[in-house]
Amino acid sequence: MTHADRIVAMLQAAGVRRLFGMPGGGSNADLIEAAGRAGLPFSLAHTETAAAFMASAQAEITGRPGACIATLGPGAASVMNGVANAWLDRVPLLVLTDCHDAAAGMMQHQTLPQGEMFRPVVKWSARLRPENAVEVMRRAIEEASNPPRGPVHLDIAGEVTSAAAGGIFWARTSGGCSTKRPDSTLQGRRPVILLGLGARTAAIASAVRRLCERCGIPALVTYKAKGVVPDRHPWFGGVLTNGALERDILDRADAFLAIGLDPVELLPRPWTYTQPVHSISTWPMRQSQIPVSAELVGDVASYLEAVRATTDWTAAEVSHLISAQRDRMRANGEPGELLPHRVVELVAEQYPGARATVDAGAHMFPVMSFWPAEEPCGVLISNGLATMGFGLPTAIGASLLDTSRPTVAFTGDGGLLMCLGELRTAAREALPLRIIVFVDGALSLIKIKQIQRGYPTDGVEIGDIDWRAIGAGMGVPAWLAGSEESLRACLRETAGHPGPVLIAARIAARTYPDMMRALRGNP
Repeated sequence: MTHADRIVAMLQAAGVRRLFGMPGGGSNADLIEAAGRAGLPFSLAHTETAAAFMASAQAEITGRPGACIATLGPGAASVMNGVANAWLDRVPLLVLTDCHDAAAGMMQHQTLPQGEMFRPVVKWSARLRPENAVEVMRRAIEEASNPPRGPVHLDIAGEVTSAAAGGIFWARTSGGCSTKRPDSTLQGRRPVILLGLGARTAAIASAVRRLCERCGIPALVTYKAKGVVPDRHPWFGGVLTNGALERDILDRADAFLAIGLDPVELLPRPWTYTQPVHSISTWPMRQSQIPVSAELVGDVASYLEAVRATTDWTAAEVSHLISAQRDRMRANGEPGELLPHRVVELVAEQYPGARATVDAGAHMFPVMSFWPAEEPCGVLISNGLATMGFGLPTAIGASLLDTSRPTVAFTGDGGLLMCLGELRTAAREALPLRIIVFVDGALSLIKIKQIQRGYPTDGVEIGDIDWRAIGAGMGVPAWLAGSEESLRACLRETAGHPGPVLIAARIAARTYPDMMRALRGNP
């Protein structure tokens, strides 16, 4: 048995379901070969960052680490955006990079200070050596898995993966955390729950829903927490961004109970609410944006089961506030136009229960407002980093976990251009993806900001793209839609297609500024 075999066995014991990467030689080749023999699948991506997104998707959904590999030098540099996304969204991602053997000395070719590059955006970075490989792997998995979860980087040379390993084995054990339970009776008559990415476990989500129903408390979700309380739940209070849309409901509150809330999820602007905030999470809220009156770090689900409150909220009031929010996000169009929010609603009608992924861009406003999430991680989005090029690779990672469940990737044309090669990945894996492209021929979110500042709209026009030709070249059939009727027809026609499908929806982008103003307020 080699250290490559041992590393793969430890990844499997930790819950890694698949390796992703754009491999080089050296340790990458050894790990792929060892994974194949151990029954751990490897999926080729076409950029290293896309591989990190795919692995991160599986980590978010399963709650166990994801893993990707990259070659030394350019591969390590290229994966950095995916690692930064995992860092800010608290994803347990193991990043295994090749490096020169220790005997290479002062070799310059493709040599970068990889550990120093990664350290600002990982929880830990280390180099495996034959004498410490098992111990370093053990710590790497624990560091990635312990809250707050996050990425870990390991440099692994070919001299390590090819070396013989001893018989020491390691299995994943669950870590504990201290619990200091505060008063379980909520103060105030109109508390509001603020849910963040730390609330996405099944146990916490179930406890939150029972608390909402038992005490009559509305709950708002950040983008990452969509589905913890389903959109159709009577106590769903909308989406929390630290913007304008949620102000009506938050202004009516007299206290906030933040559950798993991480300030990295909020817009970078002052927190203007004066109501007391009690934070409950599995890790401390280290920040200065939100003034916290009391904090519990520990067993969140058990604490929530003990919470009691007497409130003045009614489900009818919450329903009225949510209806008003959605009305403000709906655009008025001209006859025949395809409005962005209608794209989301029509796709949701065609694919109830599908998982959705969302790229960064103006289209994320209607998707996050109108896509009905029913479970934690039912919608995956890059929130802390808010990077483009995320939607399609993340959908691939998610779909590979469960090919029986449809996965919808919502992306703009600019975002899809940044990861276009992953269309080929989707086709090669024969995944049941529905790739919905909001076509407006521009970087609309940046264009809106230029207009708000009175600038000319330079440097943001993409122009027309032949999506049918691109899809055909990648092995992904493509359809075009420019109206509700044509989109319905496309959805019906492609419903039974067994592999990936691209639908390019030419939308009325002029409605985006009003939508952004409703969500975030005036700049």
